[in-house]
Amino acid sequence: MRNARYLAPVFGAFLAAWFATVAVSADLLRVEIVQAEAMPDSRLYSLTGEVRPRDSLTAAFPSGGRVTEVLVDAGDEVQQDAVLARMQAVQQQQARRAAEAGLSTATADYRQAVEDLQRQDALLQRGATTRIARDSAEDALRIAEGVLAQASADLDRAEKALADTVLLAPGDATVTQRMVEAGQVVGAAQPVFELALGSAMDAVFDVPEVLLSFGAAPPVVTLNPIDDPNTVFHGHIDEISPVVDAQTGTVAVTVAIDNPPERLSFGEAVRGSVTREGPELVVLPWSAMSATAGGPAVWRVDPDTMTVTLQPVEIERFETGRILIKSGIEDGDLVVGAGAQLLYPGRTVRAAEEIAE
Repeated sequence: MRNARYLAPVFGAFLAAWFATVAVSADLLRVEIVQAEAMPDSRLYSLTGEVRPRDSLTAAFPSGGRVTEVLVDAGDEVQQDAVLARMQAVQQQQARRAAEAGLSTATADYRQAVEDLQRQDALLQRGATTRIARDSAEDALRIAEGVLAQASADLDRAEKALADTVLLAPGDATVTQRMVEAGQVVGAAQPVFELALGSAMDAVFDVPEVLLSFGAAPPVVTLNPIDDPNTVFHGHIDEISPVVDAQTGTVAVTVAIDNPPERLSFGEAVRGSVTREGPELVVLPWSAMSATAGGPAVWRVDPDTMTVTLQPVEIERFETGRILIKSGIEDGDLVVGAGAQLLYPGRTVRAAEEIAE
């Protein structure tokens, strides 16, 4: 009993120390602590566009009619004056034959008028005819000359109309689009083919208007075919349309392709990518996000006391798995990344190597 009286104070002191340790440990909340990292605001933008010829034109029949034959298709390479398509030419052929007959008649009448004038001149010199008869023969010749000229012009028009029923390539080109089928009736000057002149290529993109407000255009655009991501080539922005499409809210941007790969063809879909560098932003995991009555905030940890305070922040934007902060947190600050559900200002925390999910 005597020993028990001596041990009681010692045991009581031990229990008091143990409970104090438990209380302190209970107050030290285990949280994930991350260090804020500032990095340049680098953003990658990718859009899908179409390869188009830099120089192109549309081929069309000068007159309307029914197409009887189409000899080329998209992707075909043609040489100058190659036949692309033919149109029904029955009426034009008949008109030419009629014009040829009219020219033959006019030619015969002209020759007859020449002979009549020559005969009248000879008779007048011998006094066997009158001046009036001779002048009448000359008038007949002048009329025959006019009729002959008209007949010749009619034949030229008929031959031109017949030639217009055959559509020829204006130069060495590649057919990029075929817009007609055999048997189809087309109007005068209605586009029938689209032709690419030369081998220079552009990529055309429909870019949302908001992306064009981020500053100067990037110097280099990285390109690759949709069906072959490993083939990478480059280009530069050549033209930005001043007109915004009212339906889509996009702007047509033309990228001149530098040294296009051999297998790249007109009409092929390509992906264009550009990287824009902006000012430095502080990057934190999305789980660090909290809020106050005034807006978004994060829990900042004092590295000396390991106590937390709720720090208001201005967020630039959200990305997958992270937030980019414009102001409120500096590079190197300690922030609670996870486990902030039980925090309050001034609470002491300690870092946890792993946080159970």
